[in-house]
Parts: sequence; C-alpha cells; structure tokens
Amino acid sequence: MKWNDLQNEACPVARGLSVIGDRWTMLVLRDCFLGVRRFEQIQERLGITRHVLADRLRKLEAAGVLRREPYQERPLRHEYRLTERGKALYPVMVSMIEWANAHVPPPDESSVTLVSRETGKPIVPVMVDANTGKEITHQTVTALRPK
Repeated sequence: MKWNDLQNEACPVARGLSVIGDRWTMLVLRDCFLGVRRFEQIQERLGITRHVLADRLRKLEAAGVLRREPYQERPLRHEYRLTERGKALYPVMVSMIEWANAHVPPPDESSVTLVSRETGKPIVPVMVDANTGKEITHQTVTALRPK
C-alpha cells in the first residue's frame, strides 16, 4: 500500500498517519506550537532540507492543518500558522511528550516539562472520558467497528 492511500482507509489511525505520520511533520508542528512560523526559522531549527520542508508544509496546508499568511510583500514571503484543525493536534503532541518522558528518557537531564500557563507548575496529563470522568486506558476502552 502506498503512503498516500492511507487517507482513504477506514481505520482512523491510518487516516491520521496519512497527515502527521512522519518525523519531519511532527517536528514542524512542534515548532509551530512553539511559535516558530517562518520557513527559514523552521529549516534552521530542524536542519531539514528546503525540499523536504517545502513538501511537508504543502501537505500540512493541503490537509488544513496549517495556513499560509503573507508577512512581507517584496519579495513575497509567507509564514505558517496553525488552523483550528492544527491546534486540535496539541493533545497528540502532549501525549507524545508525556510518553517519551516516561519511556524514552533523554540522554542527559534536559528535557521538556509541561507546565500550566496559569500556575507555572508541572502538569500531569491524563486522558479521560468526558461522560464518566474515568481515565482512558487500554483496559478501560476498546475500539469497535460498525457492523
């Protein structure tokens, strides 16, 4: 199966991966969440080739995750901003950070700590069912296919 064919799969994991399923895409999104919006800044931070970055930005724009906005007229230059669809990926990023901090420790002491903007104190992310308030785990929830 070709990578692009994933967007047509019935499986929501496959469809999601068709948009965000490679390392460069998630790293581009990480930088966007950190407020990095310009092509050159993203490229410098990631050490990614211009061709690969342009490709990932085009795909994220086509998927409605990012939108381009001009910030300079001559020469015309754009910055990339998260759309509502893109901002909705923040919990995915938080889950990845929390998982990596717990299961793929950094080689040194420096890592990312998630903190509350309100209190400045570290947070402990937990995914819960809005209906019951119970934590969502592999033991409390299963996925069913429609009949």
